[in-house]
Amino acid sequence: MKFAPFKLERYFEKHEFSAPYLLSCSDCESVSMTDVLSWGDPLVKDLWRNLDLGYTETRGHPLLRREIAELYHGMNEEHILVCTPGEGIFLAMNVLLQEGDHVITMFPAYQSLYEIALGLGCSLDRWQPRLGDIWTFNLRDLELLIKKETRLIVLNLPHNPTGAMMNVGDFREILDMASRLGIYVFCDEMYRYLEFNEESRLPSAAQEYKKAVSLCGLSKSFGLPGLRIGWLSSKDKALMENLASLKDYTTICCSAPSEILAIGALRSRELLIRRNLGIIKNNILALEQFFANYANVVSWIPPQAGTLALCRLAGLLDSSVFCAGALEKEGVLLVPGDLMDAGRSFFRIGFGRKNMPEALARLARYIEKIAV
Repeated sequence: MKFAPFKLERYFEKHEFSAPYLLSCSDCESVSMTDVLSWGDPLVKDLWRNLDLGYTETRGHPLLRREIAELYHGMNEEHILVCTPGEGIFLAMNVLLQEGDHVITMFPAYQSLYEIALGLGCSLDRWQPRLGDIWTFNLRDLELLIKKETRLIVLNLPHNPTGAMMNVGDFREILDMASRLGIYVFCDEMYRYLEFNEESRLPSAAQEYKKAVSLCGLSKSFGLPGLRIGWLSSKDKALMENLASLKDYTTICCSAPSEILAIGALRSRELLIRRNLGIIKNNILALEQFFANYANVVSWIPPQAGTLALCRLAGLLDSSVFCAGALEKEGVLLVPGDLMDAGRSFFRIGFGRKNMPEALARLARYIEKIAV
């Protein structure tokens, strides 16, 4: 296996911890360890006080897996494998795929959702959205990509970086089609629970289709990326065994402190999600005004969920040049489209942080300089 450099992560490694204003982040505003523990019930506080810093169970703390299973209908802790989020993608792709398989992925996408398949010797087709009043993924476009050797369909809902969603009818039609053809489905659900309209929330793919694997975790919707806690879920017990077996060659087990803090966070999930959606909705209002003010330079297709939007520059402006200038002149970090293979007229903006209005004011100042 050989993988191309992870363009987005290399970019963040260079700039994320030095840029003063981050308009690039995909996560929600984080909280402190003190906050998580203060919300904890007596059981969580007792687990923390008496925590032993030895090895943990490969599949995850049993209580953590039970808390995670409560997020799904018809599933229990046997259907859950705790891992780091990025590790979950690596495990699933390596268990499900082999050289010569064909993979279809929603695109643009987080690079590991397709790069690992390419590194394994698979062929790949990109299911790209149509551009209108909102971003939409058309089912007929997907059907045209399916081949007899198609092994896996990779979904990402809510979608990074467009914020696109899908109605439940189309979602179930994809799963039904996969079932008829014997195709596995991997669904990245890291932004689940950040739907602006809760009624639009989709069921997890793993609870709807036995040959589906869902990825979720605490990094995005819950605002706790520093815990490095995610999980894979599936009703396919043989598949879960294979995933756990492969994990012996990656992390083996997770951090003991992180697992206890994760239990506390999940038991306070309604508070966390409500808090994060409040930040997002306030920032959306600021963004709407921003794009109205600078419509001659930049526009966006409003997202339906999550913390990200894909923005488009007018005319011949190149997003790599635009983003480099914003960083150099005003200290504002954005993500140019070429880092996501999304096209050089696009860039990604994140709106899950409390200080976004301040960063947006800096971006406005930069646009006024170059628009003169």
